[in-house]
Amino acid sequence: MNTTYNFSAGPAVLPKEVLVQARDEMLDWHGSGMSVMEMSHRGEEFMSIAAKAERDLRELANIPDHYKILFLQGGASSQFAMVPMNLLHEKKKADYVNTGQWSQKSIDEAKKYCTVHLTASAEDAHFTYVPTLDKWEIDPDSAYVHYTPNETIGGVEFNWIPDLTQVKGGRADIPLIADMSSNILSRPLDVTPFGLIYAGAQKNIGPAGLVVVIVREDLLSRPLNGTPTMYHYKTHVEHHSMYNTPPTYPIYIMGLVLEWLKQKGGLIAMETINISKSKLLYDFIDASDFYQCPVARPDRSRMNIPFTLKDAALDNEFLKQAKAQGLLQLKGHRSVGGMRASIYNAMPYEGVMALVSFMKEFEKIYG
Repeated sequence: MNTTYNFSAGPAVLPKEVLVQARDEMLDWHGSGMSVMEMSHRGEEFMSIAAKAERDLRELANIPDHYKILFLQGGASSQFAMVPMNLLHEKKKADYVNTGQWSQKSIDEAKKYCTVHLTASAEDAHFTYVPTLDKWEIDPDSAYVHYTPNETIGGVEFNWIPDLTQVKGGRADIPLIADMSSNILSRPLDVTPFGLIYAGAQKNIGPAGLVVVIVREDLLSRPLNGTPTMYHYKTHVEHHSMYNTPPTYPIYIMGLVLEWLKQKGGLIAMETINISKSKLLYDFIDASDFYQCPVARPDRSRMNIPFTLKDAALDNEFLKQAKAQGLLQLKGHRSVGGMRASIYNAMPYEGVMALVSFMKEFEKIYG
């Protein structure tokens, strides 16, 4: 089989070493006589898998003990509801930063539970930049401030963590909430500025079916009246993510990905690799008159790189020839068109080199 590189935005490429280990352990995990998929989630075998995954995540991101780690289902989309259900407390308002489609989805869901105050928005430039802090304004009565550090569709990424004390109306005691689905563990992570972080696993840390929540324990009380038991964070904390049957196989695969990250040198090493990969592709695009990236340079994502061809009529031919070269899933999101190369942690540098090489040859022929 020829080498292929999968640039899908999610579910996305996993490390080959992880897939090989999962294959080797498929029928008999560590001499247990069972596949991980066949184990009781309350048995000692799976409990050890889940416990190690939590330990490794704490170690990689240096997560303090007063932050609880939850392995849940429902994807990041379920968190769009769980966040206001659990964190509004007695308040009626919440602040949201709108930097793209995933921000907008979280805003639309939050409006079912509270009044949403728009902290800042990049809609005036079709979500191609990150609003600087001097453009932000927080309602002092808001229960929390929510933002999306990386917009998968638009390819916009915060390369900084917002300091709410520097924002009009902001205070240090307003919890900062982040949807890190598409860039978690792509760079060193300091969780202490955050009240809560959530991330669907299917882009950078595992397969679909798992969402990781990291929540400060003082925020766990007082969900909205009528909140279903399954939607209480405290329920899952008290049951160590085992209130119901958790997504056992995705947790197992995530655990292998976390081991792989440690073997690669951790998040500092991973950030160095991600910078080099994204620089290779951005530098090529910026030097070309044939390809363009619409995102403001300081706010470009290291994970999701959208680009357009000089003539959109060539899009289908580009995709056809790229696929023939083993370069898969490059079509941009239907809402923005063009192309998108998602180069998460598991995408090797050689994959980006192969993409750039193909783009050069395509430009020579059609440019």
